[in-house]
Amino acid sequence: MDSKHILDCRTNYIGRQYLWLEDTDSTNEVIKRLLLEDVTIESIGGDLHGLLEGVPENGFVIVADHQTKGKGRSGRVWEDKKGNNIAMSILLKPEVAVDSTSIVTLVSALAVARAIRMMSGLDVSIKWPNDVIIEDRKVCGILTELVIRQGVPYVIVGIGVNVNQANVSPQIADRAISMYQASGSGVIYDREELVERICTELERYYHIYEQTGDMTGLKDEYEGLLINTDRRVSVLDPGESMEGVAKGIDTLGRLIVESDDGKLHHIYAGEVSVRGVYGYV
Repeated sequence: MDSKHILDCRTNYIGRQYLWLEDTDSTNEVIKRLLLEDVTIESIGGDLHGLLEGVPENGFVIVADHQTKGKGRSGRVWEDKKGNNIAMSILLKPEVAVDSTSIVTLVSALAVARAIRMMSGLDVSIKWPNDVIIEDRKVCGILTELVIRQGVPYVIVGIGVNVNQANVSPQIADRAISMYQASGSGVIYDREELVERICTELERYYHIYEQTGDMTGLKDEYEGLLINTDRRVSVLDPGESMEGVAKGIDTLGRLIVESDDGKLHHIYAGEVSVRGVYGYV
């Protein structure tokens, strides 16, 4: 097949089978249609690699040059520039308890942060739970979704990275950045290589996570990148908001926040948002 995009993922399963699309609505939605509707992989088109028949397998990856309806947490829209960024989704079939699959979001953030840092040398951090940050601005957002097919749980990890955009929209320029902008020297990054690195790092971290089903083996490394630590944050909960100082995470991936009365609160991600009191982080 004459393909424009070739991935050479030296992994056991993540990214060994993949589909690269020119345009789509949402890579997460494509995987959901493959799992839940009468849609075949071949009918979608694009550059298909790997022996795929029927339902996509554990580790299957979809990447798109452009997606028109990318989304983030709480229904937010993710802006995408065709041919400049990475819009990808990874299908995982977890071998852990379903109620711990939300931790995959943190595991994925750690994998993306390491992949970007190793490829670019840029100073990368994480804003809890899953925003990857450069220069106090968001370079990557991650959305994980749990899907049940015939009683079997799957996790879809949607990853959007601002890679080679020269500029982001003025409306979000104070809180978003691209790798190209952060490099300061006009570096054009190889998107295929970055996808390969993300797949490699995610497989490695995901294996560690599956051993315990929590963040026990990854907590120290995650906290080493956590930009919220010792910063004053505002926890925006639909039920009750609060302010305090972030103190790291626990083994369940919850953010530990010390309120002004000295109490420690363990914050689940869910629909809760955390913002820096004096800015985005």
